[in-house]
Amino acid sequence: MSNNIRVGNISDIPSLGARVVKTEKGDIAIFRTEDNKVFALINKCPHKDGSLADGIVHGHKVTCPLHNWNINLEDGKVVAPDEGCAEHFVVNVDAEGNLFLQL
Repeated sequence: MSNNIRVGNISDIPSLGARVVKTEKGDIAIFRTEDNKVFALINKCPHKDGSLADGIVHGHKVTCPLHNWNINLEDGKVVAPDEGCAEHFVVNVDAEGNLFLQL
């Protein structure tokens, strides 16, 4: 059974921004895209552990600030030609904009 934890409100995250939540699984970055979709990835790039929350959000991707790797926010997969995957988590948004992270 999944563990749902409330991690704030969508209004807490700027459009094209991120916020970090500390959990028992480690730091998780919660991202908000320009179209108000919300995604969650472990806050480590699979390349050199760069902070993905400090990256640039564009479309449904984030670019790692260390070496410009692009990671798909929907599934954590690195965009080719690079290879790898950042662990991703489900985030649900209720009618009031509250965010619930599934661990």
